[in-house]
Amino acid sequence: MPGNEKFCRICGHPLTAREVPGEGMIPYCAQCQQPRFPMFNVAMSAIVYDPSGTKVALIQQYGSGAYRLVAGYTNIGEDIEDTLRREIKEEIGLDVTDYRFNRSRYYEPTNTLMMNFACKVNAKDLSHINEEIDSIQWFTPQEAEQTLTRSVSESRLAREFVLHWFKNNGYVWKA
Repeated sequence: MPGNEKFCRICGHPLTAREVPGEGMIPYCAQCQQPRFPMFNVAMSAIVYDPSGTKVALIQQYGSGAYRLVAGYTNIGEDIEDTLRREIKEEIGLDVTDYRFNRSRYYEPTNTLMMNFACKVNAKDLSHINEEIDSIQWFTPQEAEQTLTRSVSESRLAREFVLHWFKNNGYVWKA
């Protein structure tokens, strides 16, 4: 059966697979008489540009040593754009002044739809990181691309997002 759900999230009744026209086999609750479409997490990641639009911030966290993008999960009731602004403020202490959607990818290891943005922030000061961040550094976009290419597999999605953004938008932030 598609998804990880074994029981109805409303009534707790065991789910069975049922054909839903146009959707395929979907978990179904016989008690509620409703399909229970598989659920997943939603998160964002960001290619963070400095105010000049010429440097990109990469972070290290959780003791891994691998560089990655600032990222975070969307809270219930929160728009993805609000998640972007909140996570940038919480994790690196800066305000987003402009942003653009880059692309999305489903990330199976965490059952997450990752929505990626490129954004510009209000300052270069990286001294206000929170406890989730081990370190943060500004890189030229070319250095960021090379750093993520050399980084371990856990940065694969970050690398994909960065390469896609640079290919379609160039290295420097364009107003």
